Amino acid sequence: MEQQDLSRLRIDRGEKASTGVRASRSRRRWLWLALLLLAGAAVGFAYWQLRAIHEVEVATVTTAYPSQAIALLNATGYVVPQRKASVGSKATGRLEWLGVQEGSKVQEGAVIARLENRDVGALLNQAQANVQLARANLEQGQAELRNAELELNRARDLVDRKFLSRSAYDQALARYDRAKAGISGLKAAIGVAEANRRNAEVAVEQTIIRAPFDGVVLTKNANVGDVITTFSAAVDTKGAVVTMADMSTLEVEADVSESNLQKAKVGQPVEIQLDALQDMRFRGEVARIVPTVDRAKATVLVKVRFVERDERVLPEMSAKVTFLERNLDDGERAARTAVPPSSIVTRDGRKSVLVVEGDRVKLAPIETGAVLGETVEVKSGVKPGDKIVLKPVDAITDGAQVKVVTK
Repeated sequence: MEQQDLSRLRIDRGEKASTGVRASRSRRRWLWLALLLLAGAAVGFAYWQLRAIHEVEVATVTTAYPSQAIALLNATGYVVPQRKASVGSKATGRLEWLGVQEGSKVQEGAVIARLENRDVGALLNQAQANVQLARANLEQGQAELRNAELELNRARDLVDRKFLSRSAYDQALARYDRAKAGISGLKAAIGVAEANRRNAEVAVEQTIIRAPFDGVVLTKNANVGDVITTFSAAVDTKGAVVTMADMSTLEVEADVSESNLQKAKVGQPVEIQLDALQDMRFRGEVARIVPTVDRAKATVLVKVRFVERDERVLPEMSAKVTFLERNLDDGERAARTAVPPSSIVTRDGRKSVLVVEGDRVKLAPIETGAVLGETVEVKSGVKPGDKIVLKPVDAITDGAQVKVVTK
């Protein structure tokens, strides 16, 4: 039997160990290479994010009012005084004096202008003289009556004593009756003279133009020297001297679509915003609803009175009226910072907006509040006037470069 060569059955542990070590080292090199590639890709992606220019739409952080959340209806209109007058004179004459100008405050009965009145003044003087003459005639007539009464008494005594004829007595009696009758005529003459005097006084008063109520002069329609007539049909004549209004009667006349009329009712609270006073809101309420429809516009005229008044409110100012579900509390009247809902994103578990600063954006965490109409209240994080990104995508991160576009 041949002897087996057992030396060939030995395991070369040194060679296999060397091969395993080389394989382990190769795997580690590939692992490090993969990690380096991933890190490079991450750095490249971050660099690309920073260098990429994203086209965005922006909105401005604004202010909103809590009334927008309880608004039933919005309408537009104008401020109108309910008591307004074109002040003129019933008389015709040349304007001699004008004591007011635009913006002058006047009291009821105050003299604001005067026409030339020398002619009617002379008639008044004549009427007053006629009154004095009539009174003097009455005094004379009363003296004659007293004298006739004395003569009649003496004639009666003499007739009784047979010292005077009956005819002489009759003459004395007739004289007394005439004097007595003359007194009635003289008193009537005084009445006529006084009536003429009052007529002359009215004519003079009509040349004095007075304020019909407490108010403010809106426009001056005539100047000193202009001819004022009741009906200004003649050339170069004026029918009114000034136009004035009672500012305590200012109201807003708003046009409400007839399809929305059921949302408005008398006594309903409203909020008034004037274009001239953008930062203010005034309390108001529906005063009257005019019971007719403008067929051309299909609207109904709703008159809204001011609950709060301000001297800066002037006639013919344009106004926006918001009809409310209920009265506002005092704490609900202040303006609040608000943003569009589409600008809010959630990053790292917090609500945020992207504020545009130059050509970059900055992630600004915010604290939101109530929904105010089409906006959301922001209690902190941004301020009115800031520019923010609308509908931001996830690719737009803090510090990203953006380009503002409009659509």
